[in-house]
Amino acid sequence: MAAVAGFFSPLSLRRSRVPDHALISPSSATRHSFLPSRFHFSPKKNIYCASPDVADSLESATLKPNLDDDYVPMPIVIIDQDSDIDSTIVKLSFGDRLGALLDTMKALKDLGLDVAKGTVTTEGSVTQTKFHITQQNTGRKVEEPDMLERIRLTIINNLLKYHPESSEQLVMGEVFGVKAPRKKLDVDIATHIQVKNDGPHRSLLSIETADRPGLLLEIIKIMSDININVESAVIDTEGLIAKDKFHVSYRGAALNSSLSEVLSNCLRYYLRRPETDEDSY
Repeated sequence: MAAVAGFFSPLSLRRSRVPDHALISPSSATRHSFLPSRFHFSPKKNIYCASPDVADSLESATLKPNLDDDYVPMPIVIIDQDSDIDSTIVKLSFGDRLGALLDTMKALKDLGLDVAKGTVTTEGSVTQTKFHITQQNTGRKVEEPDMLERIRLTIINNLLKYHPESSEQLVMGEVFGVKAPRKKLDVDIATHIQVKNDGPHRSLLSIETADRPGLLLEIIKIMSDININVESAVIDTEGLIAKDKFHVSYRGAALNSSLSEVLSNCLRYYLRRPETDEDSY
């Protein structure tokens, strides 16, 4: 895996459990003392702000009620390596349970990561969380593909722990022993690959395919095997589908049409083949 990780440019690559009673509500928002000092709640905008410089406080809030108890929002996890040169940005869009947020922060810390700052915006039953993450040992953004995949799986696992109702909308529900998706995507139908130039020195690779554990590592390995350099990435898990974008180059230049076709064909072959083929001899 060290060889695979080396294809990420360090400058430009930019994807104790809280008890149930700790869920935030208009009546309990000011009573709980489990919030870390880096959190602050703004009741006017329904935004939590996470920052080491913010004082320990939690003001009362009025969250919009869930108008439809049967509505299950689409779980979305995005790992953005493009937007901030100093940190990895993780975005999570789903439910409104504060315990899941705090437990996610602890899980990331257990991976050797620091949450430098973050915001949480709540609208009705949907919460959008944004973390700026750095490595504890270096203070820099996460660059290793295997760690990015661990971050993704850790967040999805934590989401499923607090929101098991979302398991049928995520292929990881079955992986983590929760309820499997009602309908599994046909990989042939779900896979779409596009390569286009994004200036003279790099190309933009867009991949849409059925999600599965280890998908990011598999994609990076395929590109490294044909000597394509990955400069940056945005890893997007939207329900059962992974929608990833990579800025790539070959020997400091954008991919020509022949190499783009080779890359697309290689990705289609490996992404579409049955999982049983991987262990065949």
